[in-house]
Amino acid sequence: MSLQLPAGVVFGEEYQKIVSHCKENKFALAAVNVVGTNSVNAVLEAAAVNRSDVILQLSNGGASFFAGQGMPDQQEAKIIGAVSAAQHIHLVAKHYGVCVILHTDHANRKLIPWIDALLDRGAAYKKKNGRPLFSSHMVDLSEESLEDNLNESERILRRAVDLDMSVEIELGITGGEEDGVGADLDTIDNSKLYTQPEDVLVAYDQLNSIGHFSIAASFGNVHGVYKPGNVQLRPEILRRSQDLVSKTHNLANSNPLDLVFHGGSGSPAASISEAIEYGVFKMNIDTDTQFAFAEGVGAFVDENGAAFKHQIHPDTDEPLKKYYDPRKWLRAGELSLVNRLTQAFTELGSKGRSVAE
Repeated sequence: MSLQLPAGVVFGEEYQKIVSHCKENKFALAAVNVVGTNSVNAVLEAAAVNRSDVILQLSNGGASFFAGQGMPDQQEAKIIGAVSAAQHIHLVAKHYGVCVILHTDHANRKLIPWIDALLDRGAAYKKKNGRPLFSSHMVDLSEESLEDNLNESERILRRAVDLDMSVEIELGITGGEEDGVGADLDTIDNSKLYTQPEDVLVAYDQLNSIGHFSIAASFGNVHGVYKPGNVQLRPEILRRSQDLVSKTHNLANSNPLDLVFHGGSGSPAASISEAIEYGVFKMNIDTDTQFAFAEGVGAFVDENGAAFKHQIHPDTDEPLKKYYDPRKWLRAGELSLVNRLTQAFTELGSKGRSVAE
């Protein structure tokens, strides 16, 4: 019997079933960073149109933007914005008829208090509603020593498991930067761009008995889009990591690790397919979706330029409200984002494969 789950935000066992389903059937879900209701709604629309389940995620900057750049306490805004976004998504996601995984993105050492605060809010939400606020959180301590990375990840995972949630960790450094988290390619030791399978085994041994976690393993991937040839992806590193864990523990499952592909924007389709073959169930895409939204708005402005300088057309005396109405140009951005995500769902193999009932 094929997997079927209720539409809306999934968590705990339901989330883990979707992860296993993706890996068994060799496809992955797009994880799209959102910053407001326009981007949230456009991602959900794209998922519904393509009958694809999807992952919605917020970086710390995206969360604070959701709360508003004018909020006096921007540290508090990171918390309030994430909670606000999660509540909006819980309310509307089920009406789009797809399953949604709700996630936070990169949180390095200085952002761990943000994650702890969201876990506190999540505990209160679960007590009231019987379900966690988020499906999972990401702890990115890849710049720390392996020991410090895993010990802190273990602490967060123990808290998350109590709330029926998962945790994503990062091993190796994803080049580039996303909302202040990341590193300059020119300053990274090359070996750090490629996760060592032995480190993955250590992580598995320390965390696997505690609860569900996923690993963002670096195989040369980079945040942002670069000139072809500047980024050398080596997905075979993922295969080696899977093999080492499987053989060390004599596991029947050849892909025991739940792996994440960061920096998916601009990646060749062949590299995406190979990564999925090696156990990737989630691919982050942010740079391309930001550009898609901007491209749609830009095209609308180019076509209706007078409306962004005048309320009444200086040559024809035509009222221009129907063009400068924010619902018009924001909608143009949303539709452009929907088109870009259709491409992503197709490349990831998730199109037409929603498990929502």
